[in-house]
Amino acid sequence: MKWQGRRGSRNIEDRRGRSASVGRVGGVGGVGLLLIVVIGWFLGIDMTALLDPGAQSTPGGYSTSQPPSAEEEAAAQFVSVVLADTEDVWSQVFQQQVGEPYQEPVLVLFSGVTQSPCGNASGATGPFYCPLDQKAYLDTAFFAELRDRFGASGDFAAAYVVAHEIAHHVQNQLGILSQANRIRAQVGQAESNAISVRIELQADCLAGVWARQANEQLGSLERGDLQEALNAAREIGDDTLQRDAGRVPRPHTFTHGTSEQRQRWFATGFDTGDVRSCDTFSQDQL
Repeated sequence: MKWQGRRGSRNIEDRRGRSASVGRVGGVGGVGLLLIVVIGWFLGIDMTALLDPGAQSTPGGYSTSQPPSAEEEAAAQFVSVVLADTEDVWSQVFQQQVGEPYQEPVLVLFSGVTQSPCGNASGATGPFYCPLDQKAYLDTAFFAELRDRFGASGDFAAAYVVAHEIAHHVQNQLGILSQANRIRAQVGQAESNAISVRIELQADCLAGVWARQANEQLGSLERGDLQEALNAAREIGDDTLQRDAGRVPRPHTFTHGTSEQRQRWFATGFDTGDVRSCDTFSQDQL
């Protein structure tokens, strides 16, 4: 991906080098805090950052931690450029296809653990978007995990991850996310998961729209970039993740879609460059 030398976004909130202060969590400390970590282990959530004895509390509700590595700093610069690309692309797409101005989101960079109105964010949970504050949250160390754990290497694989989270902001601005989440709150777990799959596949499709438009507007794609994004989509499909964990895939537990679905919907967005092609909610078969 051609990104060096281009502008970075001003909508970066950099919390790296500090993590959420958790000496007491809702009045829980000591043995109670250890219990939280054990429960997190059973749920598959990495809470070990809460036990960092080297962290020092600061008045802002955060604790200091190690400064970003050179690799993380380079990743942060990359994210800033990709975010700026999404701003340029979606501003034009909204003007041409939606007929209203695009509202730029903020992207929070953090290390280890941080706080959001949607709950604590950690490197173990992966990147996510919080509609309550309209911010995307990303631990840049996730890119190394994407490469080393999931086998999805390349800068455009990382760009796909950023574009997917910003696509959730697009959904939020279009009113899709709030409507879908209201319905999810009123149905059972299996039905809620099925709606989540449609949300996530639409975000994949919108990420494809961004990739197509970014190439046309900015000439940012290089040979092999599209394959990097498709490979990332395959490696983080629900069925692939469950197989890699030694489990038999259970479709009723899927929340993001299969590898084939994620690849296909990203390709749909890329092939059309049209937001209207990403209507996963009207499809009988995904």
